[in-house]
Amino acid sequence: MTATTDGSAGPMGPPAAAASETTTDTTTDTASAATALHGTQEAGALGGAPQAGDLDEAAAKAAERSVAHLLGRQDAEGWWKGDLETNVTMDAEDLLLRQFLGILDPDTTRAAALHIRGEQREDGTWATFYGGPGELSATIEAYVALRLAGDPPDAPHMARASAWIRARGGIAEARVFTRIWLALFGWWRWDDLPELPPELVFLPSWFPLNIYDFGCWARQTIVPLTVVSAKRPVRPAPFPLDELHTDPARPNPRKPLASAASWDGFFQRVDKGLHLYRKIAPRRLRKIAMNVAARWIVERQENDGCWGGIQPPAVYSVIALHLLGYDLEHPVMRAGLESLDRFAVWREDGARMIEACQSPVWDTCLATIALADAGVRPDHPALVRAADWMLGEEIVRKGDWAVRRPGLPPGGWAFEFHNDNYPDIDDTAEVVLALRRVRHPDPARLNAAVARGTRWTLGMQSRNGAWGAFDADNTSALPNRLPFCDFGEVIDPPSADVTAHVVEMLAYEGRAQDPRTRRGLDWLLAEQEPCGAWFGRWGVNYVYGTGSVVPALTAAGLPTAHPAIRRAVAWLESVQNEDGGWGEDLRSYRERKWIGHGTSTASQTAWALIALLAAGERESDAVRRGVAWLVETQREDGSWDEPYFTGTGFPWDFSINYHLYRQVFPLTALGRYVNGEPVLHGLEGG
Repeated sequence: MTATTDGSAGPMGPPAAAASETTTDTTTDTASAATALHGTQEAGALGGAPQAGDLDEAAAKAAERSVAHLLGRQDAEGWWKGDLETNVTMDAEDLLLRQFLGILDPDTTRAAALHIRGEQREDGTWATFYGGPGELSATIEAYVALRLAGDPPDAPHMARASAWIRARGGIAEARVFTRIWLALFGWWRWDDLPELPPELVFLPSWFPLNIYDFGCWARQTIVPLTVVSAKRPVRPAPFPLDELHTDPARPNPRKPLASAASWDGFFQRVDKGLHLYRKIAPRRLRKIAMNVAARWIVERQENDGCWGGIQPPAVYSVIALHLLGYDLEHPVMRAGLESLDRFAVWREDGARMIEACQSPVWDTCLATIALADAGVRPDHPALVRAADWMLGEEIVRKGDWAVRRPGLPPGGWAFEFHNDNYPDIDDTAEVVLALRRVRHPDPARLNAAVARGTRWTLGMQSRNGAWGAFDADNTSALPNRLPFCDFGEVIDPPSADVTAHVVEMLAYEGRAQDPRTRRGLDWLLAEQEPCGAWFGRWGVNYVYGTGSVVPALTAAGLPTAHPAIRRAVAWLESVQNEDGGWGEDLRSYRERKWIGHGTSTASQTAWALIALLAAGERESDAVRRGVAWLVETQREDGSWDEPYFTGTGFPWDFSINYHLYRQVFPLTALGRYVNGEPVLHGLEGG
């Protein structure tokens, strides 16, 4: 994937227009970037590698250029947003949805196919992350999408793909989600898919495998899929797919059951029982269940028409409601389809990429932190605009999280433009840290929002003292055992990176000695790996986890000489690349040999530097080599290039390239190298 301009995707309108507006509306801020830094420095060009003794000056100039670049990408409303790149299954499923609904048009098909073809590897496959291996389900879905676009099966690129698919077992070996899409067109039998009864919505929240045992992203997908599973629709297939079966005469081979003594065997037999139940399920009960599911879906549609701000639940919700009689002109359906159009990023070459999600709140708080830590004045107009926008995004009503915390008042922030049902703890912690870096003209308003967000975050602490991303105590092991759940993580247990961000935020809020903060700190210390690193749930991987935890430990008062911090420093130094940077391949989620190893990237180098700087290692050789790598790899416009995926949706199964990570984290690291620890304003304590 070639690098793209990605400061363009706003909540409305085509990307090109948004990019144009950004350039026009931020000219003043870009020109004043030099005076924004300490009020004195001038922006200047940076050329070549820094000489010995000149690193501090080179780092300062690199920070200036990065500040100018980032200020130039701010939207007039105050937010930042980079492309959120995942894999071609998003694009393929978008075309399949439109084919299913009868609204597939030639222009969309042509643009999507252009993007999908551009992502194909030499061996005919598609990977799920840059530089990764071919992946069966992604390759099947991409192949089918290109068939929809008119690519003939005997074309060389298609023949290579189908041969590779057959060599790996064909459609029968694909994940459940892929086979569901194929079942919609009769390319797979519904009988050979796991059963998802809509009566699932009747299970109370205390009962095992109720919908609230699933993470919010899985819950929002499973509820509409229970309707699809009950209806089992089949649209006429526009072409056969015999070439993707190892045995076209027997395309749906049945697999033997696992041992009844194993969890897999147990749930396989439960699934067989559910298939039998389908034949005798009382029609009235099933109809009521589907109506309850429909009401649940409609109640969770956001103001922008989407569901949860993410593409997969939106796609399946549209299909489910359509099957229940909602025509395409119904306001719910029309808003849903319009929201899906806003996930499209149009490239200059005419290609169209679908984002799985959009990240403006996350990008904006991280950009604010980066600019402030680089020395931009706390009352700079760009930071005040960003704070105003973030304050306007505060969530003040209850969502699904209240099922487990019914008495907790609302507060906090979500990840996306519109997602009032699912604020998340990670965003809330980082937004608070960002707001505290801004000298806002209405401090009472800012303080009140921070207080609500802090109170909500504390209330979302899990029993073990740590924090998950969206829910408290979402730790049941059962959902991951279901035959249906082969697409990635479906629960939301506490993680080191989220817990670290919360502990850091609470410490800066003057709550370092709060018993709840100390419980989180103790949990983090207990989670450290023997090597000295921490696992990264939402970023790749141990470099991200360690880069998140060490600043939290020092913010909470641990001395830099603490054994946990020294072990972390030793580990980071041990995995530094020869070029001075840090990198970690996504395969580290599966193979230990990849832990801490991979091509150097701007974001991962920054995470390592942020940890080392927090540990007091500014003058170390490792830090100076890392800073030099950032300086040397910076582009002339003040940005960095990063084709590698360093964000995580589901460890290994779903990976993300946040296109703004390559800008905000290097600037944060350079800023802290040049200016020291961040300065926060208006802390209340308590």
